[in-house]
Amino acid sequence: MKQAVEHQSDILVIGSGAAGLTLALHLAEKSKVILLSKGPLSEGSTLYAQGGIASVFDEDDTIESHVNDTLIAGAGLCDKSVVTYTAENAKSAMEWLINCGVAFDKEETVTGDDSTAHYHLTREGGHSHRRILHAADATGKAVQITLQQQAIDHPNIQVLERYNAIDLITTRKLARPGNRVLGAYVWNRDEEHVETIRAKFVAIATGGSSKVYQYTSNPDIASGDGIAMAWRAGCRIANMEFNQFHPTCLFHPNARNFLLSEALRGEGAYLRRPDGSRFMPDFDERGELAPRDIVARAIDYEMKRLGSDCVYLDISHKPADFIIKHFPTIHQRCLTFGIDITKDPIPAVPAAHYTCGGVMTDLHGQTDINGLYAIGEVAYTGLHGANRLASNSLLECLVFARAASQDIEGLLHKIPMPSPIPMWDESQVTNSDEEVVIAHNWHELRLFMWDYVGIVRTDKRLERALRRCLMLQQEIEEYYSNFRVSNNLLELRNLVQVAELIIRCAMERKESRGLHYNADYPDQIDNPKPTILQPSR
Repeated sequence: MKQAVEHQSDILVIGSGAAGLTLALHLAEKSKVILLSKGPLSEGSTLYAQGGIASVFDEDDTIESHVNDTLIAGAGLCDKSVVTYTAENAKSAMEWLINCGVAFDKEETVTGDDSTAHYHLTREGGHSHRRILHAADATGKAVQITLQQQAIDHPNIQVLERYNAIDLITTRKLARPGNRVLGAYVWNRDEEHVETIRAKFVAIATGGSSKVYQYTSNPDIASGDGIAMAWRAGCRIANMEFNQFHPTCLFHPNARNFLLSEALRGEGAYLRRPDGSRFMPDFDERGELAPRDIVARAIDYEMKRLGSDCVYLDISHKPADFIIKHFPTIHQRCLTFGIDITKDPIPAVPAAHYTCGGVMTDLHGQTDINGLYAIGEVAYTGLHGANRLASNSLLECLVFARAASQDIEGLLHKIPMPSPIPMWDESQVTNSDEEVVIAHNWHELRLFMWDYVGIVRTDKRLERALRRCLMLQQEIEEYYSNFRVSNNLLELRNLVQVAELIIRCAMERKESRGLHYNADYPDQIDNPKPTILQPSR
């Protein structure tokens, strides 16, 4: 039996992407922070974000226009006050990133004998202006590498890599008075044992849950851990029916999860059928620049109508040097698969990409549990509504991480360190000798979610999905109760919980709106409301 290990810190941040790193860096000036990373520090959705971050930098653009574009994309379900707050704080959040050293692309404007350098702004689907700051086509990588190095170097930040958060520890769980978070149980993947972290505040920044689907643009860690943990702890969850399917991921047997940035279409790429004809003008007057839900459904429709494995994204009509300059990562990646995007169309398919719903929070990232915050893709703030506007995702991470840090700073010295909490009890479990059960359940879950709860849904498909989901839950909980934890078991347990939340939200929405399309209810209802699920416990 390994000796019990307990860590203590003012703040525990679970997740090491843009949201978690930003929060940790803001708070570390005045407090001790533990930053938990499930895999290597850099391995998260932020690293793979290509397009950029939306913010009003152009004098011809306005905050009101950014707000309006977000509201239109959100299809009537955004909280306007949250959208306005985010857009108003976008520029200062970007200036903080720039001061941290993130090198966004610039271009020069020549007027007579004078030249002026300014940020190159691109445009993406749903935006009425060019307002996307970017670092070529690897913006997330530039943000991740810059911030993580500062976190590693900061004396007040303790980074724990290869640690899974298992469950939150709350006063209710320990039958203590009140409703406050006290820390978390975490699994040390290298030492293969469970440790305890005690903290005044806990922030969940674990990203989304797109790994619940068979095909996804997300890295393997996007398994809905934070959403599932918050639900089990007693937090409300909202709008999980709105899972964004990115219209264009590279279709190639060896190209796992490789995203073809929205910025390709923003810079003029066309979507074509296998015969070379364009189809987006048949679906929306904005063509390839329509919001992602419209583009994804159009691609899904054309693939099913034609019996085609994919469609094609074509930017080859643009000058080769322009393509290579603006999309070096995509150009190089495609070359490894024998596709020269300066000459050839790129085979593309939709894939699960972004979770618009999540853990309900206020404008400071505070959840229903005192001391527990949720920021970034794991959270439901009201910003995205029924569909996320392109390049508002990293922006949300930055704006709400700073808001949460300000809230925590104001409370930090008023909250004592929690009294000791019980260690994890492994005395009644054994090592598993049937890992095949996990592998089988994992495959079954992701396949029926793709088939029944994907881009187009029906009541019958949702009912079938729920039956299978509840059956899997029972099997997995039995397995979890009898065997020691592992990475695959923890992720599967969380994914099957998130799958249930997605299905139940989808079943409650008797309309089609934004990212949720139910063929039995193709029209929109008047006065729509967010779908809110309340834990029974």
